[in-house]
Amino acid sequence: MSMNVGTTERLLRVGAGSALILAAGMAWIGPWGFLGLVPLVTGLTGYCPLYTLLRRKT
Repeated sequence: MSMNVGTTERLLRVGAGSALILAAGMAWIGPWGFLGLVPLVTGLTGYCPLYTLLRRKT
């Protein structure tokens, strides 16, 4: 598993994922906000399985 997500995109993913989880936890949005775990994890690890399937690197 090699990194396929660039630094800027990683920061954006961590920020967006954290914001979604926070909003869901505070009941500002529905439980679907916990899907923010996906961008959070991909941002923290630097690896996106979908990018591998699409043969994309940023």
